[in-house]
Amino acid sequence: MLTHILFAFVSIGFCCSNANDWIPIVVNTWAFTNATEEAWRTITMENGTALDGVERGCSKCEEQQCDGTVGWGGSPDESGETTLDAMIMDGETHDIGAVGDLRRIKNAISVARRVLENTEQTFLVGDQANQFAQSMGFREESLTSNRSRQIYHDWIQESCQPNYWRNVEPDPRSNCGPYRPIKRQAPNLYTPSMAESIHKNHDTIGMVVIDRDGRIAAGTSTNGLSHKIAGRVGDSPIPGSGAYVEKETGSAAATGDGDVMMRFLPAYQAIVNLRLGFNPWKAAKEAIGRIAAIYPKTQAAIIVVNKRGEFGAACHGFDKFPFSVMRSDFSEVTVLTTNCTKALN
Repeated sequence: MLTHILFAFVSIGFCCSNANDWIPIVVNTWAFTNATEEAWRTITMENGTALDGVERGCSKCEEQQCDGTVGWGGSPDESGETTLDAMIMDGETHDIGAVGDLRRIKNAISVARRVLENTEQTFLVGDQANQFAQSMGFREESLTSNRSRQIYHDWIQESCQPNYWRNVEPDPRSNCGPYRPIKRQAPNLYTPSMAESIHKNHDTIGMVVIDRDGRIAAGTSTNGLSHKIAGRVGDSPIPGSGAYVEKETGSAAATGDGDVMMRFLPAYQAIVNLRLGFNPWKAAKEAIGRIAAIYPKTQAAIIVVNKRGEFGAACHGFDKFPFSVMRSDFSEVTVLTTNCTKALN
């Protein structure tokens, strides 16, 4: 095994500060080190491109069902089905391939790459994304596991709590659906939503890769939010929200409460911040701060890598945020952990 995990707590001071380039590099959200290792092996030992690294790294997480929140067999929606979201972006061309609400196909990040490379489209969803995947040679199979089946059963037994409905009857705080709308003034923008109060049921692998030639790519993969309303697509496959790349600047990838985060495009904002001259840590902190200022109870985190291979991260609402790094000056895959700003009660 290449990987030796080193946990470290980092602050804004942890970043290379000299003028040397620090590439190739792989950075991804969470302590998903097998994914980091797979991407690194692809771009160094197999001479793969940044896109290859992102696809292979995220695929490893899908295969291993990282944390139960990536890949098949986790996070059932409120109908009991597991669906997948993924995207991949090429910094050289700004081409993007994305899939949302992908059903009965396990290889979400690879299907997203087929969208990027074999179509002039950007984003395919639902059963039509499944049909596209089958036409590209992917095998249809169930994404349900014993674990996801049990999660769904337990949720039904708990009167479908938590869920993501509002302004409906019967009262979604104590009843399952079907629901019907009631006439009520919509909540104010600043009123915390149900989604903001539900933790530990969503993660995403977001990965940034810069290869030996300085080409940058980014990607995401997730099975989304547990008990989501059927058909929901989160922030992960949304360009500028789940991830974004600009070859002359850098890349970013985010994770957290997707229904809130997609309203702010944090990955794109982080790249704008890099363009303004911020270092990666400051760029990350400012992008997350925009979200926390309006939704102080939300959970949000981001990794940012500039074109030289300097990296940073920021988070809000978690206690700590771990992220995995492998870079040319590192001897092994390293898990770094940064402190988060606190969510208000």
